[in-house]
Amino acid sequence: MGQVNALAPNDPSAAGRSDTPDPSPSSPIADLLALRTPEGTALLDELRSYDPSQELAIATRLRRTHPAALVSAALGQARLRQRAVAKFGAEDAYRMFFTPNGVEQATRTSVATHRARRFAQTGAVRAVADLCCGIGGDAIALARAGIRVLAVDRDPLTAEVARANAAVLGLAELIEVRCADVAEIDTAPYDAVFVDPARRGGRGRIFDPEAYSPPLSWATGAALAAPRAALKIAPGIPHEAIPAQAEAEWISDGGDVKEAVLWFGEGFAAGSYRATVLPAGATLWSGAPLPAPPVGPVGRYLYEPDGAVIRAHLVADVVARCEGRLLDETIAYITSDQPYESPYTSGYEITDQLPFNMKKLKALLRERKVGVLTVKKRGSAVEPEELRRRMKLQGPNSATVFLTRVAGAPTMLIGHPLTGPA
Repeated sequence: MGQVNALAPNDPSAAGRSDTPDPSPSSPIADLLALRTPEGTALLDELRSYDPSQELAIATRLRRTHPAALVSAALGQARLRQRAVAKFGAEDAYRMFFTPNGVEQATRTSVATHRARRFAQTGAVRAVADLCCGIGGDAIALARAGIRVLAVDRDPLTAEVARANAAVLGLAELIEVRCADVAEIDTAPYDAVFVDPARRGGRGRIFDPEAYSPPLSWATGAALAAPRAALKIAPGIPHEAIPAQAEAEWISDGGDVKEAVLWFGEGFAAGSYRATVLPAGATLWSGAPLPAPPVGPVGRYLYEPDGAVIRAHLVADVVARCEGRLLDETIAYITSDQPYESPYTSGYEITDQLPFNMKKLKALLRERKVGVLTVKKRGSAVEPEELRRRMKLQGPNSATVFLTRVAGAPTMLIGHPLTGPA
């Protein structure tokens, strides 16, 4: 079968659409459309569990019964789907379509679902303009929350992928995809705006918010013009760059900080800071800067705050909750004499405190027969892999070492994770 130049006949989103690209026979859009035919769908199903190390043999076999261009497109899509499972889960990832940039930059489902839920919880958001929609991850989460979505992207291939994803997930009636410049979109008919500016360029990650595409200043203007809005930004944004009209939320998932979101308008608290920890869904919030927490000696327990808590400058809140103190005023390690269980921290019981000394650490680990060492550090220049190499670990036991400072002095703390109430 050759490449097709129109959407598959069973595509319910094709009828009456005027902005569907007219692909050339060898274009990426033509490859996408070919993959949506019955033959392309069957080929992708066959490749669901393929082994990338066997790709040459698989390609050779498939080309005996399928056009070479279709096989190449299917193999590329199979690779992307395998990568996408971590963000979208297997059930969705193996039905969806992706581009390399789309997989890299898409919001993972858990985070997009949380954000869609916050929109829905206002009780007033029934339609959202999703500007810079990418492959449609956020539009999908919004639609699944019962919200109608206009999904906009200026790249024709990306827009067609978003349209395909809405269709294969049964959400085409709720998601309208438009290929256009977001600056040309009239958002007045919508209850809310969501903007996810591109933060990567030809040289990699972009750190200057005004170098985003579109710039943060434009996105902020679009947000302020809407009744409600959310802007997805890099979690490393300095607090002084956050507009005064925004509520800032940092979101982590599985212990990793994934993004920050600026919320605007009715239902959100301007000038406040929030840390949300997924999958627990726990949230810390403060409407004003918190006072500096106390600093004191090492106790029996050490707590490592979640990255979202640190980014949101809410460590003092956790210190107060666990009735603890910081080891050092500049480092986000918390210690206390009482056990504390919380989704906002990882807890450890400390067994040893040593001044920074490699020989003493090596002797202690040898005495304890430690063969597996987890190295955590804050305020230390020592690289974990180098430390592990120098320790020459042997034995059946495991331990965690913290390389940090206590009241300004380089210190090693040895302990083990808390697995439940102490």
